[in-house]
Amino acid sequence: MNRSFILGHVLAGALLIAAPSLAHAAKRTHSTAQKGGDPVILTHQPGSGLDAEARKLNTDDLAAAARHHETPLILIGSALLSPDGKNIALFVQVQSASLCGSAGCSTDVYLKRGNSWSKILDSVSGPISLLSTTHGGMRDILVDSSDRWIWKNGTYVDTLTATDLPGFKTSIKRHQAEMRKKGQAVPQ
Repeated sequence: MNRSFILGHVLAGALLIAAPSLAHAAKRTHSTAQKGGDPVILTHQPGSGLDAEARKLNTDDLAAAARHHETPLILIGSALLSPDGKNIALFVQVQSASLCGSAGCSTDVYLKRGNSWSKILDSVSGPISLLSTTHGGMRDILVDSSDRWIWKNGTYVDTLTATDLPGFKTSIKRHQAEMRKKGQAVPQ
């Protein structure tokens, strides 16, 4: 029998067997994307007003890339964070070989406050979406499809809980107590 005839039938049979599971996977991916909220799209916008703001906010990263003789790509996006439309966020990702690591390139998020921008989320990696749920009047942010950040006391805080290692919390509390004795500020 002809080898290509047999190979064709084997491939056709494999496709018939795999098709239902492939269709199920496609539906699952689509529904996951729908649950993920509104994606923040980052684009290269050279010469725009937001590009100029992003460059000002990331002068240190740009200088570090220049020291490595790199010209980084700046990707930006903007979105309203509050349902009332009063709070706009600037999403900035500076891409260069020296600034990006094994987790990809990180994104910083800034909030417009008056005439200036304040960093409200620092160095997150992965796709970013804005959820329909809110905390403190601001939309929740989903990073990399599983890391949810909520607005609390004027900033975004992570909702992922770290695994408790035996003695780890005690060690941190002991270290913080020593810092307080020395008069150093202890982050809360």
